[in-house]
Amino acid sequence: MKLDPDSARDYSHQIAEAIRKAIIAGELQAEGRLPSEADLAQQFNVSRPTVREALKRLAAQNLIRTQRGATGGAFVNRLSFAEAQDHLATTATLLLSMNAIDFETACEARFALERACLPMAAARRKAEHLDRMRAEITCQSDPDLTDESFCASDVGFHRALVDAADNPVLAWHLAGAVEAMQPLMNMITFTARSRARILAAHQALVTAIEAQDAYAAQTALDDLAAYTQALGGQIRAHRAQVAR
Repeated sequence: MKLDPDSARDYSHQIAEAIRKAIIAGELQAEGRLPSEADLAQQFNVSRPTVREALKRLAAQNLIRTQRGATGGAFVNRLSFAEAQDHLATTATLLLSMNAIDFETACEARFALERACLPMAAARRKAEHLDRMRAEITCQSDPDLTDESFCASDVGFHRALVDAADNPVLAWHLAGAVEAMQPLMNMITFTARSRARILAAHQALVTAIEAQDAYAAQTALDDLAAYTQALGGQIRAHRAQVAR
């Protein structure tokens, strides 16, 4: 492959992009070894330090890993959904914070995405998912629980609800909603919300999911969404009044 000397991207970036495309296209298989630094340098007609920088970029994206020793080299990673969820959640958190997404937008997106998993969660839930949700409810019932821990448990409850749908692709897509948008919403509403109201909604959700009643689960989530949106409106109005 020839590199473009007029590109705004430097050679290491272009090499990393070429290798990334080869991985996506299946030309470089998962767990397969990449050509050596010397071979890549010759292939792209660049120095080995430039190749090394390209490999660092790919490693930072978790696309490859490097191993030392006689059997070492650079290998294509086999990504897991769990790893991809963590990456998506981090990206979503940064995206929301850097672009100052308003509460209503985050709330609308977060509940719309979670609604999509309710029918599957009701149909496919297992005892472990119900146990995880109930464990979070027990945790949230502790009157001495800190606001920070309550928010973390809230995220844990909804993570278990999403996992109950037993669809790793859907769970991956929802990672940004649960792990990024939910904490954002909690951060805004935690001082005003009623823990008892949240607990009641969570109990209604787990009861409906256990009974495999998707309609009741939808009703419970809609009630939680309406309450959350109302809280956001109250807080916004209060802040506007204080600002005046």
